[in-house]
Amino acid sequence: MHRRTPSTPLNPEAPERTPGATPYVRLALALSLGAAVSLGITRFAYGLLLPTMRADLGWSYTLAGAMNTANALGYLLGALATPWLMRRSSPTALLLWGSALATVFMALSGFFTSATPLLVQRGLAGVASALVFIAGGLLAARLGARQPQRSGFLLGLYYGGTGLGIVLSALGVPWVLERAAGQPHAWTWAWWALALLCALATALLAWPARLLSASEAGAPAQPASGGHAAGKLAQRVFRPRDFAFALAGYTGFGVGYIGYMTFVIALLREQGSSPGAVTLFYSLLGVAVIASSRIWAGLLDRHKNGQALARLNALLGVAAILPALTTAWPLVIASGLLFGAVFLSVVASTTALVRHNLPPAQWAAGISAFTIVFAAGQIVGPTVVGFIADGPGGLARGLVFSALALWVGAALALRQRAL
Repeated sequence: MHRRTPSTPLNPEAPERTPGATPYVRLALALSLGAAVSLGITRFAYGLLLPTMRADLGWSYTLAGAMNTANALGYLLGALATPWLMRRSSPTALLLWGSALATVFMALSGFFTSATPLLVQRGLAGVASALVFIAGGLLAARLGARQPQRSGFLLGLYYGGTGLGIVLSALGVPWVLERAAGQPHAWTWAWWALALLCALATALLAWPARLLSASEAGAPAQPASGGHAAGKLAQRVFRPRDFAFALAGYTGFGVGYIGYMTFVIALLREQGSSPGAVTLFYSLLGVAVIASSRIWAGLLDRHKNGQALARLNALLGVAAILPALTTAWPLVIASGLLFGAVFLSVVASTTALVRHNLPPAQWAAGISAFTIVFAAGQIVGPTVVGFIADGPGGLARGLVFSALALWVGAALALRQRAL
């Protein structure tokens, strides 16, 4: 039997079980480490640190939320720079460099206690995470194009990597905080532990990056697609106005979901949840993210309009409002499970929308546009929710605002039509 040598380019057209074929599922799983770094750790682990840092440093909720606003602003700058960088470098190079830089900036966050340098570090980490997330999403979309019958599943696997980052953070951060409790500013040790996780993920990302680089270099030119519809798709250029309602709906998602992910742990702590209960809640949320690739793959494959984005946004609003309305533990757990099972699939739904309606040459522009409005929403969300939480009603009222933003986004996305 012929075996492929390391120097032989992979055949992107071959079925997965053919000798020498691209191991699609394994590649998607390996790529998902990029999502684990860019979102699961670099962004969402901060929610676990927020109560401890706020108590130690005397922050208001507005300032605590501003930390994730700075991260989102950096993410927006990274998203704006990504198309320019992709014209000068490969997606695999951006993936690795972005992940390495995110590791450095996470580590640096453990060396400061003043708000200004911490805001700068959160912003720089946001820039790096945008490079990772967009490059990884583009590579996952290309994998999906090679196996159209499983494209939604492969995209879901990539985005589900965020859940792995969340689970690792949920298990690791409280453990580190407990053991560093006697140290000044014990939360600094948690930042260094998270940076170590990012470094390990970056090292493991080298395998899919190397394999996909060889695959792209060795891939044959794509034959011209037959049929009138395929010809029209091949000629289509990305125009923001064609995706206006989906872009607006996705902005609502960015505003709403980040308020929940930033402050839900602080709300649970305020409501008297034990550290063990918080770890369980956040771990189950992360496990649900991982499982979401199976749950919603069919929905992403079926709908070429804004239906998937609208339905998932609406479900997310239900999950976001539950902890604001009740402290009943079964319903709080249900909130975390539903939120985890849905929120990264909202991100995947926009990639699927781009893939359904644009030719491959336009995917990077489309994904970048959705990432930009996503980042813009995230800039608004944490500070607004923090500002509301500093007033009457506290964090619970802030999460009501998050739910309303998600439902407005759902209503807008419902009007998006297939091109």
